[in-house]
Amino acid sequence: MLGLSVVLSVAFAAQAAFASPLHSRTPYAVKESHPVPRKWTPVSRAPGDHMLHMQIGLKQERFDELERHLYEVSDPDHPRYGQHLSTEDVYELVKPSDEALDLVHEWLLSNGVDRFDYSPAKDWVNIYISVESAERLLNTKYSVFQHEDGSYLVRTPDWSLPLHLHDLIDTIQPTNSFMRATPQKTDWIQFGDHQAPPGYKPPSNETIARVCNIESVTLECFNTLYGSLGYRQQAVGKARIGFNNYLNQTPIRPDIFQFLELYNPPAALSAWTFESVEIANGPAAQYTPLTAEQLAGSDISEEAVLDAETILGMTWPQPVTSFSTGGSPPFNPDLNTPTDTNEPYLTWVNYVLGQKDLPQVISSSYGDDEQTIPKSYAERVCNSFAQLGARGISLLCSSGDGGLGGLDDSACYSNDGQNKSTFLPAFPASCPFVTTVGATMQFEPEVAVYRSPGVGSDGKQHGFYASGSGFSYYFPRPSYQDAVVPAYVKSLNGAYTGLYNPEGRGYPDVSAQGLYFAFFWNGELSTISGTSASCPLMSSIVSLVNDALIASGRPTLGFLNPWLYSKGYRGFTDVTSGNSSSCGTDGFPVTEGWDPVTGFGTPIFPKLVELAKGH
Repeated sequence: MLGLSVVLSVAFAAQAAFASPLHSRTPYAVKESHPVPRKWTPVSRAPGDHMLHMQIGLKQERFDELERHLYEVSDPDHPRYGQHLSTEDVYELVKPSDEALDLVHEWLLSNGVDRFDYSPAKDWVNIYISVESAERLLNTKYSVFQHEDGSYLVRTPDWSLPLHLHDLIDTIQPTNSFMRATPQKTDWIQFGDHQAPPGYKPPSNETIARVCNIESVTLECFNTLYGSLGYRQQAVGKARIGFNNYLNQTPIRPDIFQFLELYNPPAALSAWTFESVEIANGPAAQYTPLTAEQLAGSDISEEAVLDAETILGMTWPQPVTSFSTGGSPPFNPDLNTPTDTNEPYLTWVNYVLGQKDLPQVISSSYGDDEQTIPKSYAERVCNSFAQLGARGISLLCSSGDGGLGGLDDSACYSNDGQNKSTFLPAFPASCPFVTTVGATMQFEPEVAVYRSPGVGSDGKQHGFYASGSGFSYYFPRPSYQDAVVPAYVKSLNGAYTGLYNPEGRGYPDVSAQGLYFAFFWNGELSTISGTSASCPLMSSIVSLVNDALIASGRPTLGFLNPWLYSKGYRGFTDVTSGNSSSCGTDGFPVTEGWDPVTGFGTPIFPKLVELAKGH
């Protein structure tokens, strides 16, 4: 893993562990159990020599204090607004105690683990260990699990620790997390093979009608709808933006170049020059077209190309960074993959937390059902996102493409052993320390995106698509939502009681266009849809606002949500209609004001700049 600060030799580890008297061994007890998700089935015992990259999350000594700082520097009414923390300040607040480090070192050494390294704040210990050794270390049994789509993971439903370590270690992975970083995109469609949404009416506004075509929505349409058309950046090179790639997704530079030549010619050369950062053996941005081998596989890089085309097209000449994190496919028994590394969010965030110079906005278009991962892991990853926010970085995530969890009630069941009907919130969309972006469609007015499955007028099968929506079961409602979310819940008059958590963090926070994006891929002009499209679009608008702030001598927006819910919401066009039917229901209604389908609506760039400059 890159960006790690220390590698301990046997001698150094022993010295650290024995600096204080050995702690007497305590009995093992189960630390955490997490049910196997419904789509996963155990198929065999895991091979004993299969290697795991194991990440041990030590209790962060002063996270509550870090959270206080985060909200103070992100609250526009607080005197410290915009005074973001340094990298070193964040490390100091989340580092574990010396006692925790000593006791964990002692435990590892007594189990024959004599080489390990740290995350920058030492709140994560990384070891590379065989399944056989991991089973002894955690008093558990690993199995090979197969997903209904044919992919595999090596996991265990529960794991144990000596009792004296239970309060010092929050989580260990890979153990019982079944999360996969699935791209939030749907239906690549060749140009011209489209079906307009039922009841679609072309815009009557001549300016919008001239540039916005439902069959292929372009950069000019986005800039016209959201008021950024003609904006000339004033702090060139200072406002920066990045995006994440997982699952071996990689930007294909020739496709991006052809897209920009068509839709933003001055930006075309940036397709060859934007920065590519590879983490944990992730693939570099590719200078050649897709190969036959790539096209024959499951990884065809549509998501990475979409993000790059949208962000470069919207934000040029801003510097853009592509982060490609390795770790997939996670395991293939036939190929005997040597190392199981598929906790990509954790691998990515620990890397970037070790870097002092980062883009101020980062877009991430991946997610999975919240219930596929244990709460402890979700909390630790989410807390890592809070560290980025405290440093002044805006992290935006897509809300998902399955509405409340899937089209019908056959998909919407709990994973708690009770197998009860429930809506399925997504992660990391449900994390309170990210800004979650939903999707809209049509133009005048925009409405919540929705497409029922079936055969379109083009004769092709189109999948179900509804903007991700819901309330977290893991994360309570953050205080910044108190002024709007309880009122929305009350307006439901008891509808869906028992199917969602009315006290949970609601999402999305905002929305942007997400249907039939003009898209150049594999040498062809086409379109693609999904909240994977709306997230980089909204991220681009935020980065343009940052440009205006930097030019006026003000700090960048940083963690958006406290500002968004107190003042920034006035810079959005409220979306008041649309459909999110899912889980066999009509879905949460789209209403005036905030709702858990479209959030506060879609951006009005000039108004956002005005509000941001006035705090």
